[in-house]
Amino acid sequence: MKKTLLLAVLIGFSTIYGFSQGTKYGVRAGLNISNLDFKPDANFENKHRNGLMIGFFGEYGLSKGISLMPEIQFSSEGGKDEQLRLDYIQVPVLFKFRLSEKFHIGAGPQVGIKVHEYEDGVKNFAYSGVGGIEFKLSHQLFLDARYTVGLANILEDNVGREATNSNIQFGFGFKF
Repeated sequence: MKKTLLLAVLIGFSTIYGFSQGTKYGVRAGLNISNLDFKPDANFENKHRNGLMIGFFGEYGLSKGISLMPEIQFSSEGGKDEQLRLDYIQVPVLFKFRLSEKFHIGAGPQVGIKVHEYEDGVKNFAYSGVGGIEFKLSHQLFLDARYTVGLANILEDNVGREATNSNIQFGFGFKF
């Protein structure tokens, strides 16, 4: 599974690079406000977790108003309780649309690979949808906000309940 994912990402990057009309690279970092949504509802205190994220991205212009932005980022998510804390290496791929010179919106899929904890009742992969808005401060600096909603149960089948991630990110970035 990991080899297939890596191969798909590499083919995607090389294809995008060949057809891109404007390529930029950059870094972004910021604050996460995350939680887990349980089904059935949690019978314990389920508080949100504040965490950090940092990532690197490429932005490939497909036309004057549309670009593709794959990213790799570290993101601390989950709940506030120690047993609910989850850290991921995530790969969001956003399709971005230019609304004006300063504002862009984006949406796309995201896959996350859980970091460091194993055999804790949580699956190693998480699948999500991401939507967000970006405000350009200059040609290089920007602010953004994103909302991520989990699309699949992150708990192992033998746990007896389901949970999905939900996350709000407030970020600051720099394009090279």
